[in-house]
Amino acid sequence: MMRTRPLKVALLGCGVVGSEVARIMTTHADDLAARIGAPVELAGVAVRRPDKVREGIDPSLVTTDATALVKRGDIDVVVEVIGGIEPARTLITTAFEHGASVVSANKALLAQDGAALHAAADENDKDLYYEAAVAGAIPLIRPLRESLAGDKVNRVLGIVNGTTNFILDAMDTTGAGYQEALDEATALGYAEADPTADVEGFDAAAKAAILAGIAFHTRVRLDDVYREGMTEVTAADFASAKEMGCTIKLLAICERAADGASVTARVHPAMIPLSHPLANVRGAYNAVFVESDAAGQLMFYGPGAGGSPTASAVLGDLVAVCRNRLSGATGPGESAYAALPVSPMGDVVTRYHISLDVADKPGVLAQVATVFAEHGVSIDTVRQQGKDGEASLVVVTHRASDAALGGTVEALRKLDTVRGVASIMRVEGE
Repeated sequence: MMRTRPLKVALLGCGVVGSEVARIMTTHADDLAARIGAPVELAGVAVRRPDKVREGIDPSLVTTDATALVKRGDIDVVVEVIGGIEPARTLITTAFEHGASVVSANKALLAQDGAALHAAADENDKDLYYEAAVAGAIPLIRPLRESLAGDKVNRVLGIVNGTTNFILDAMDTTGAGYQEALDEATALGYAEADPTADVEGFDAAAKAAILAGIAFHTRVRLDDVYREGMTEVTAADFASAKEMGCTIKLLAICERAADGASVTARVHPAMIPLSHPLANVRGAYNAVFVESDAAGQLMFYGPGAGGSPTASAVLGDLVAVCRNRLSGATGPGESAYAALPVSPMGDVVTRYHISLDVADKPGVLAQVATVFAEHGVSIDTVRQQGKDGEASLVVVTHRASDAALGGTVEALRKLDTVRGVASIMRVEGE
């Protein structure tokens, strides 16, 4: 039976995502009520600029006092889409203390203080849901923490930032340089005026921390995630990748060690074979590849950003949290029982593609090969091109630790015959 008293929702933020959440709540009100078992009512909208016209939103609901809104006491669910660390952190904890559950899309805050937020939710017997924080409309967090709750996840490998994927895809398919591709992404609205968070991997690193924590039942903070941006990726790197039957993607990779005793989380550009499902993820789309003991290999694909896709994930969480309110229950909280250590990047084992500028004379290849052997890094293939006393040497290795590769590169830079290390890229997905 339908409960007549509506569940009241406070919306913090009314930008691209928030305005779409408000629109869907209004236009799909009857369907949402039927799915939840009670009507949902938008009871207040906290914004920074109250004079801005917001189509479809009753101006009487708009306030600049977000703290007063979450303290009202009659609010059932707070939807936080303002982003950043503060005031979002304080507003969320205040909401818990005053009786509201929370739906958030705030990846930066969850990656930094997820444990404390979960503790606050548990202390107040409230829900904290955040499907929209990782991959837009793609259902990913709920499958990891509910559908795969009885399985053992070993690896999560994915493209979790649409801006960077658009740029790298443009470089791959059109031959554009990095700046040209970035300019196109900006013109089309995929890249922010300041794209640093995307292209330097900060956005993806926050998402990797969240995914690793859920997948491995271990607290993983943003500081635990190794991060490299993609601003140094060149057309020459793509040319080399194509010769290997690969392309280049900015990947978030979360792995359980082979012995199961530790985990790693990292974000960096990598070459992946064209045969891998992630190689064909185009434009601003996201995709995440999950490997587990029982389920095997799973792939989640779809739009990873934008107002409507992100709002879809927010509304999915809102429905779940409202159902929990009606039943007097709470959904899954933090699962960190495994408490596995997060290993440093040096322990990661993978393959590498190294491009060197060297002198074009006899004995150079032997010198380079000796350095690799001395550091325990086995060479798979070597390709050399020379002209006018200079040459490029491309080395692809077998699997080795990142620490061993780092020592190898440091030693190579000291050779008189090595003019410079033009590029180092990991090779994944094989």
